[in-house]
Amino acid sequence: MAATTTCRGNNRRGNDMRPRTSGSTDQADTDQADTDQADTDQADLADPAPAADPAAPASPADPATRASLTIDGLPKNVARARAFVAETLGADHPCRDVAVLLCSELVTNAVLHSDSCQAGGKVTVAVTDLTASVQVKVIDEGSASSIPVVKGEVYVAEGHGLFLVESLAEEWGYESGDGGTTVWFRVTP
Repeated sequence: MAATTTCRGNNRRGNDMRPRTSGSTDQADTDQADTDQADTDQADLADPAPAADPAAPASPADPATRASLTIDGLPKNVARARAFVAETLGADHPCRDVAVLLCSELVTNAVLHSDSCQAGGKVTVAVTDLTASVQVKVIDEGSASSIPVVKGEVYVAEGHGLFLVESLAEEWGYESGDGGTTVWFRVTP
């Protein structure tokens, strides 16, 4: 099972930390910078409230999950996922707008790039309202040919969904295995 977590604390990871397809930076310098950043990010993760394991599969039976929705893996259902997150969090929730945007990006990726887009495919969205943050998980049927990747090409017309997640979420990550892929993010006010 492959898993990765990208974290962001006070030192925002943005464009300067994204992998480049070309450039004059020495790879050893880049590797050391990534190691230094990871050490800094781990220190930034200190949270007084215990959080649920973000990579754990979400289910309606999970007591930490506030609500979940399973939809057919069709592009027209992205709007249902957005409305579900907005309704679950409520109009006055300080994380609502960002959570709705990022959920939209992840569900769009799921219905376009995973096996959930095949006949009978499903996507599940789970919302967890933690003590000081909101966590959203998007669970799809996985893909043998792709994993979630933040693209480094800034000027292309598409492919910016995970860049938005990386830029706006406090932390995010994914877990991929035989049962599918779970991509999650956590946002704070």
